[in-house]
Amino acid sequence: MIIRRLQLTLVLLALSGCGTVDTVKGWMGKTAGGTEPAKLVEFTETAKFTERWHENFGDAGANPLQAALASDAVYGASGKGRLTRLDRATGRSVWSIDSNITVSAGVGAGEGLVLIGSDKGEVLAFGENGKLRWKQTVSSEVLGVPQVSDGVVVVRSGDGHIAGLSIADGHRLWVYERSTPALVVRSHAGVTVRRGVAYAGFAGGKLVAIKLTDGSLLWENTVSQPRGNTELERISDITSNPVVSDAQVCAIAFQGRLACYEAGQGSPLWNREIGSDKGLFILRKQLFVSDARGAVMALDKDSGSTVWKNEQLLLRDTSAPYAQDNFVVVGDYQGFLHGLSREDGRFAVRIKLDGSAIQAAPVEMDDGMLVQTRSGGIYSLSVK
Repeated sequence: MIIRRLQLTLVLLALSGCGTVDTVKGWMGKTAGGTEPAKLVEFTETAKFTERWHENFGDAGANPLQAALASDAVYGASGKGRLTRLDRATGRSVWSIDSNITVSAGVGAGEGLVLIGSDKGEVLAFGENGKLRWKQTVSSEVLGVPQVSDGVVVVRSGDGHIAGLSIADGHRLWVYERSTPALVVRSHAGVTVRRGVAYAGFAGGKLVAIKLTDGSLLWENTVSQPRGNTELERISDITSNPVVSDAQVCAIAFQGRLACYEAGQGSPLWNREIGSDKGLFILRKQLFVSDARGAVMALDKDSGSTVWKNEQLLLRDTSAPYAQDNFVVVGDYQGFLHGLSREDGRFAVRIKLDGSAIQAAPVEMDDGMLVQTRSGGIYSLSVK
């Protein structure tokens, strides 16, 4: 949904003649050609998904939620506030508690904390035993998954502010804020923390690097410039987390560009005219992206040149990609998980989970992956 700083009704979108943009639902309006979501093509499977275990955290509600991993645990939450710890190896429930909030972001985990955020700006930090350690309130609704690093909890709120909170008691260490355009895309972008730096994308296509210890700005760059004659056309927000690999950081803007920079100083490396609201994934020499229409692409990480492109999932609300070994994995709005060959992008394997949308990219877990669905299904899978 596109919103103004407070609220902008969908009536404006309908009157504009544009499709509805929502980072939860994706681009589900018709294109100029009246295209509907692509029908799945048949293919000969050359690999197999194996389910190791599955459980259910409860329905995510209005916001896409994702699980968090610890050394021996998987943590997840429902939209109604149920927080659950599972055994990482077996999927069995260890404990489950009611947080008494509407969960809008989470779960984050690290340095002994389990973190969730609410639609009222509350940040709750639990210990690994499920006991509440502290509670803090930030400037607005928490939309990005809280991150923990070097004794700092980094929380991003819906108004674009980023707060650094003390891991010990949640007191505010610093706040980074900037002005935002009148019209923005409501997204669940958070931050990516690497080596003492928090990288974040903003409305208007801005990418920043923030020092974790004090919230000071290290550098800022423009991934994508707003273009077009109307406010809707000029939206070029970064609505997903940047990705960092070695000394390189990359970000992609909705209705904009993909660009990569030198991580330390922010020096430009390359850019491409590719837009997405989903996000990126880096593995070795390749950068993977699901673009705004649902095509899945592999690019050369160093130059940005196209290695391959699969357009057989157009308008299926394709999730951000995850790459492992020989496969690139994405989910779709019907709950299918697709495994593509990392070499040429052809379909290699497919599985349908519980039938609800897979909105977040799978995450690496124990020579396999962890996948969460909109209805709260959590699956430990391997693919070979």
